[in-house]
Amino acid sequence: MRPVAVFRHAATEGPGYFATYLDRHGVPWRVVRVDEGEALPENPRQFSGLVFMGGPMSVNDDLPWIEAALRLIRAAAGAGVPVLGHCLGGQLMAKALGGEVTRNPVKEIGWGRVNVARNGVASRWFGADIRSFESFHWHGETFSIPPGATRVASSPYCKNQAFVLDGHLGMQCHVEMTPALVRTWCHGWGKEVQSLARRMPSVQTPAQMTEAVEEKVHALSAVADRLYDRWTAGLAHK
Repeated sequence: MRPVAVFRHAATEGPGYFATYLDRHGVPWRVVRVDEGEALPENPRQFSGLVFMGGPMSVNDDLPWIEAALRLIRAAAGAGVPVLGHCLGGQLMAKALGGEVTRNPVKEIGWGRVNVARNGVASRWFGADIRSFESFHWHGETFSIPPGATRVASSPYCKNQAFVLDGHLGMQCHVEMTPALVRTWCHGWGKEVQSLARRMPSVQTPAQMTEAVEEKVHALSAVADRLYDRWTAGLAHK
């Protein structure tokens, strides 16, 4: 089986729990370190699937690798190679597939409720029994739903939390979190987040984000398993 390509855009925003999931299921994978200048491949058929992780930049920034990422996502969609996006990755997917990425009404940082849409597509990905779940968030921008895609999740602070188009899943929220990732992000951005949390209810303090973090991540990983099960079922095997 060809490996899954995981595109990393920042050193502290690697695959997290997604890597654990792939290893547990015997799915080969490799990281493309975009943050270190590694070139993006042009042919998506080298891989069984493409996964784009998060990052502090905007997809609207003038960065040398963004256009290459958008082309690769479009090529993958045309070739039937499934694409999965987390936060920035979901925004890249949305823009590549005909949507827009704009400023969200508020920054959404920390643990917050995500509501699963009541439609057949959402039920196939989340399961009919999950109506909502507590996810981790860290974003100031949002995507529109690309043409032909279906919204499958939303939150009180962000209307478009996830979309599905065929076998592709783009997410604004971070279901890939581990306790170590949560603590690392809180440490790296602690002062900025502390200041934001005093001004807006959509932002939590580092103390709030790390409280009972093991239990929260454990519950989130159970939801991620559902999504990753569905996504990996579509991996290109030829």
